[in-house]
Amino acid sequence: MQILPSEPAVQTPSVHPSPSAFHPRTEASVRNLPVNLFASVMGLSGLALAWRLAHGSLGAPAFVGEAIGVFALGVFVLLSAGYLAKLVKHPDAVRAEFQHPVAGNFFGTIAISVLLLSAVAGPYSAPAAQGLWTVGVVATLVLCFVAVSRLLKGQVDASNALPAWIVPCVATLDIPVTGGHMPMAWAGEVNLLSGAVGAMLALVLLTLIIGRLVHRDPLPPAMAPSLMILLAPFAVGFLAYANLAGGIDRFAGMLFYVGLFMFAVVAPKVFRPGIPFTPGWWAIRFPMAALANAALQYAQFRASGPLWVVAIALLGALSIALAVLTLRTVRMALDGALLR
Repeated sequence: MQILPSEPAVQTPSVHPSPSAFHPRTEASVRNLPVNLFASVMGLSGLALAWRLAHGSLGAPAFVGEAIGVFALGVFVLLSAGYLAKLVKHPDAVRAEFQHPVAGNFFGTIAISVLLLSAVAGPYSAPAAQGLWTVGVVATLVLCFVAVSRLLKGQVDASNALPAWIVPCVATLDIPVTGGHMPMAWAGEVNLLSGAVGAMLALVLLTLIIGRLVHRDPLPPAMAPSLMILLAPFAVGFLAYANLAGGIDRFAGMLFYVGLFMFAVVAPKVFRPGIPFTPGWWAIRFPMAALANAALQYAQFRASGPLWVVAIALLGALSIALAVLTLRTVRMALDGALLR
């Protein structure tokens, strides 16, 4: 496009609009159900596991974590039914969302949700937990393969190097996080494979994403909550490494502290006035949940008063944030705005 000499050249990020931007949203329709809503299941499941840890280490009421886990399962069933209806009625919309360079990455939230629900279900039914984990493993590895294959085709717009890229690739770290105690003979090697792939891709993708954030225009306000995803590789990496190594050591502590540092850097950019509420706010959910779980485990390992304060503060902040997000999302659903 030619710019007239009298006009100043303004650089704008070439982030592609979501697929729904090409369709009028005047009427509520399941066509407009965004796949990133499955991030709510990730956040709720992570919160349930954090409260379960708090019950064991702090004596928190056991029913809190279990009730949240049941709620997470109910939300997953509801969203799965809705998205299946979208797939049946509007396969073109699902295809466009899957092929979208940004929104397509959030299909990884479905696989991660299944993995986390396997951990939630573990104390109640070992066969159900093993079945869910196996399905989650296959889905996660397939989506990671697809995401990396797309990147290696070349000619990828550098402006699309956004935090969402982390979701389907570094999701492989959630496999050893949730599968550390799986009894299948093949589980150990799958955990090792997944941890290796996730760690390698975390280094590569973080380099690309931070380079884009540093050298190009800032993210639009509506995308600011996705910055919280940047701490996920370190918080989830802590949990995965602890399971693979069979315990917590200094390297695990380093991962935790980097995650805590990234949270301190990113939080003021996310929790600030002027950012509209959208389902994209659920991007804050699981990174915070992973960090809260890591903080509880590390505080218990170190038996340190200040670390317990940090862990309790993170658990409290996560609980409040997810309560607010749930209420706002339910209100949008009742108003019809969620599907409009």
